[in-house]
Amino acid sequence: MEQFFHETVLLHETADGLNVREDHTYVDCTLGGGGHSAAILNRLNGTGALYAFDQDEKAMAHARERLKKHNSELTFISSNFEHLKRELTSRGVAGVDGVVFDLGVSSPQFDEAERGFSYRFDAPLDMRMDQRSLLTAEEIVNEYSFEDLAFIISRYGEERFAKQIARKIEDFRKRTSIKTTFQLTEIIKDAIPAPARRKGGHPSKRTFQALRMEVNNELKVLESALKQAISLLNPEGRICVITFHSLEDRLCKQIFKAASSMPDLPPGLPVIPEGEEPELTLITRKPITAGEEELNTNNRAHSAKLRIVEKRKGDG
Repeated sequence: MEQFFHETVLLHETADGLNVREDHTYVDCTLGGGGHSAAILNRLNGTGALYAFDQDEKAMAHARERLKKHNSELTFISSNFEHLKRELTSRGVAGVDGVVFDLGVSSPQFDEAERGFSYRFDAPLDMRMDQRSLLTAEEIVNEYSFEDLAFIISRYGEERFAKQIARKIEDFRKRTSIKTTFQLTEIIKDAIPAPARRKGGHPSKRTFQALRMEVNNELKVLESALKQAISLLNPEGRICVITFHSLEDRLCKQIFKAASSMPDLPPGLPVIPEGEEPELTLITRKPITAGEEELNTNNRAHSAKLRIVEKRKGDG
């Protein structure tokens, strides 16, 4: 079997934050290399159940091998976590006690040149996490209008030179199609002023992030999945979300804040009316970040933020 090495970020903090209890039911929405799933399964100690989602077939094959001793507690679901509720309901699961999201692209996907996620390798412009889906980064850069390109590069990449990059893409594709990551990287470099290229990391980083998020519809999918996870939680169940950039973290923070805030009520009420209590309690008011030891050994940990919420006892 091909190697699929992925160093799990904030592993112990997430497993502790999930408050795993034997004979309870958990979901790993982002199986990846299987790190979080392994930690959950070890704490289940042969009881309970874990449902693990991943749309990447190589990740799933690796995890099946890594976690094969846990077959009795573990169910693999080859699907995007966008379909969280549907997939669980179809398996007779109406409520769960914990859900984990470890967002972003796993290291092995970045390292597989042919997947087109990375500007470090010359490869077809693909960027699909699910190889069964139709939209690719090549279609976006060659077919999207200047306005749409500028919008997604600005919004998802938070790139201040989004319009210049979109204009250069538009000019280039009038002559020939843009098919490879290196072609696109040269276009981006040409669009960004030299002084700006010399600071802030690789000049293609933000545009590649934006394209990946558009290809995989990441923010809309995340919003839907978080809301589904909240509705599935049993009382005292928890959700742990690890994000790697500000857009995901902001969305997560907003959804959790809305579900944990008191409703607007008339002043002077002695008690909160029944049914008006917030759904969630914030376990982390500020996100948990990696400690010094992890920062020194895992570069991906530098941008990782973990947020944790719990379903209130009165709900479910």
